[in-house]
Amino acid sequence: MPEKTAATAASTGAEKVTSTAAAPDTALVTKVPKPDKARSLWSDAWHDLRRNPLFLISAGLIVLLIVISAFPSLFTSASPRDADLANHYLGQPNWSHFFQPDWFGYDGQGRSIYARVVYGARASIIVGVGVTALVTVLGTLVGMIAGYFGGWIDTLLSRLTDIFMGIPFLLGALVVLTSFEKRAIWVVILALVFLGWTQIARVARGSVITIKQADYVVAAKALGASTTRILTRHVLPNALAPIIVVATIALGGYIAAEATLSFLGVGLAEPTVSWGVDVSSGREQLRNAPHVLIIPSVMVSITVLSFLMFGDAVRNALDPKLR
Repeated sequence: MPEKTAATAASTGAEKVTSTAAAPDTALVTKVPKPDKARSLWSDAWHDLRRNPLFLISAGLIVLLIVISAFPSLFTSASPRDADLANHYLGQPNWSHFFQPDWFGYDGQGRSIYARVVYGARASIIVGVGVTALVTVLGTLVGMIAGYFGGWIDTLLSRLTDIFMGIPFLLGALVVLTSFEKRAIWVVILALVFLGWTQIARVARGSVITIKQADYVVAAKALGASTTRILTRHVLPNALAPIIVVATIALGGYIAAEATLSFLGVGLAEPTVSWGVDVSSGREQLRNAPHVLIIPSVMVSITVLSFLMFGDAVRNALDPKLR
């Protein structure tokens, strides 16, 4: 019996030692922190933009303007071209009738100013976005070719850019547009693109000259990468930041240019519904009914200001020197 008891105790002790050895030492186990993900320029910029109230306000206004221009029937059931001179000639605004045809009053032809403001957003947004997109593509292409190849190509394209920069923007657009009998939206867009690509071309050229001297570009050349691959995979992605900043700020300027040309009578014209057209027609009733001129002018100012604020916020986020 004593031998049996001793054997049992020995086996129990061995099991305890085994179980103790098998059990992990929780005191020595430490959690290794996960390494932070590498953050690029774009992720840092988005991180800053989300916390910038200037960006949030301007982005909200821009989204609202885009929705209005894309779906104007959601905001009013009135037609911007229906005129009723007998009942609505220069009717005063009724500020208590929200989203109603008489909210902003009526113009000299008895048309609802609110309906024309809603439908007029489409022309301004199309011109601004269309000009910005084409100018960005053309200016970036010219700037990349001039900055990357250098030599006589750079000299030729740079002198061509200087010639176009020497032409006053609005005066040149006025001269170009007067040569067309019918000035549709696409005509105004092409006229502004013809004179507006120079600024982005110079910005792109300067960025490419700096980037092509970087080590990763030199290494890509040494490995035998083609010129197209170097430009599209290495140069262009790293040169986009200043180009985007200039393009977003310039977009508001193109909308203001369209309104200015329409006000002067060489931009968009009837029957196109545009804020610039309404400002031009409203100057005749400035003394009797100032709201006909002021309301579309305010809409132009809000739109331009929204894009300028958006561009400033993007510039502050993408430029490391401003952080």
